Parts: sequence; C-alpha cells; structure tokens
Amino acid sequence: MNLESNHLQDASLWDETAAEGYDTPGEGMFAEEVLLPTVDFLARLSKGREALEFAIGTGRVAIPLSRRGVRVCGIDYSEAMAAELLRKVGKGEIPVVVGDMTTTRVEGDFALVYLVFNGLSNLLTQEAQVRCFHNAASHLRKGGSFVVELWVPELRKLPPGQKAVVWEERPGFIGLDTYDTLIQHVVSHHFSFDNSEAARLRRTEHRYVWPSELDLMARLAGFVLEHRTSDWKGAAFDADSRSHVSVYVKQ
Repeated sequence: MNLESNHLQDASLWDETAAEGYDTPGEGMFAEEVLLPTVDFLARLSKGREALEFAIGTGRVAIPLSRRGVRVCGIDYSEAMAAELLRKVGKGEIPVVVGDMTTTRVEGDFALVYLVFNGLSNLLTQEAQVRCFHNAASHLRKGGSFVVELWVPELRKLPPGQKAVVWEERPGFIGLDTYDTLIQHVVSHHFSFDNSEAARLRRTEHRYVWPSELDLMARLAGFVLEHRTSDWKGAAFDADSRSHVSVYVKQ
C-alpha cells in the first residue's frame, strides 16, 4: 500500500511559533471540564498498562495520563510540537518518536493506542487513514484497544449550493468550515480579531470520516467496535451527536 506524498497536513502549520502558542492552560481543550473526562476514560481503559498516543502534540493528554501512573509513549510528525512536550517533562518520562503515525514504529507492545481531538482527520486520504489503523494494530497486543475521537460531519447544515458552515462564533473569533463533499475534505478557517481592524487567519485541512466508514477501516486492520459514545463522559451516541469516542478492540 503506497501512501500519497500529500496525505499529511502542511508541516509548516505546526512550526515553533505554533508549538509555543498551542497550550491554553485552563481554557478551550485544556479546560478541566474537557481534559479530565478524557484522562479519566483513558486511565480506566489502560488499567495502568502501557499506552501509545498518535499525534501526541505538546502532551495535553499524555502528561496528565502519565501522572496517573500510565506509561505513555508518543508519535508526532512535528519536531517543534514534540520539543515543546519534552520541555515540560523529565528526560525519559514520555518517550516521543518524531514521524508519521501511518508508518512509524515505537519499540514495545501496548495495551492502548489512542488518537484524540480529531487527529485522524489530519490524514488527508482514505488510504492514509486505513494505514493508521493498521499501524495502531501493529503496536497492540491481542485484546488491546484503539480509541479514536472524531467529529461528525455537519453536512445536514448545508443546503443545496452552500459549501460553508460556521462552527463557532464568539468575541474575537469566528470558525468557518468549507466542504468539498466529493473527496470528503474540509478546510477550517480560524479568524481571530483584536482591538485593531486587522484579522488573523489560520487554515487547517482535514478529511472527514463517517462512523460507518471508520468501522470498516477498523475491520480491515483486525479490530471490532466495542462501543461508541458521544463524549468522554459516556453520553449516548445518536443522530444528533456532533462528535464521538469510538473504542476498537484488536482480535
């Protein structure tokens, strides 16, 4: 299976400037009400055994999970993000390999592999996403779990002829997604404003995945779906859910 050269987001999106400004302690995805349920869920699932995080970033989840007594390793394709993580932890506390989560191997086998906060959608082709499942399986012992957190595409908001959806609006910020439904691509446009008239724009590209397609990818890699919830607190997944946490078990 040959991967296309453009299956990853532009690496310049995650340079030193982005890494230094990525953490927002106590706010957004770093807010206690967001982070604690995530760590609680993963800690219970790991049962204190070894865990591997794909797209580990600056350690938002890995650091508090490690401090729960779970041995955590990670993979990230951004050297700057990995360096920012290692700046915050002791040497050897959280080993990180810089590489592509579709192919990079980490020494050892694990009870848990996890990929959170829509990380799978950073892979821009179906082929790369399938390979990510295979790479997760290659790191897991039999009966191990692969946890994926993803958003549900909001295509029901798109009337005929419309290609954009506003996903967040608050003082100083507007988030807008533009869809290409033919290839299942989304570009997220992040508009930030301050007291001046100038606006700052940051764009990230993604490939969205339906839960049913995700389940088929899992089966191709030797997983079965154990359960799916709307969030880390265990809310039921239904037709109105905007996201999901899916737990797959290696057969």
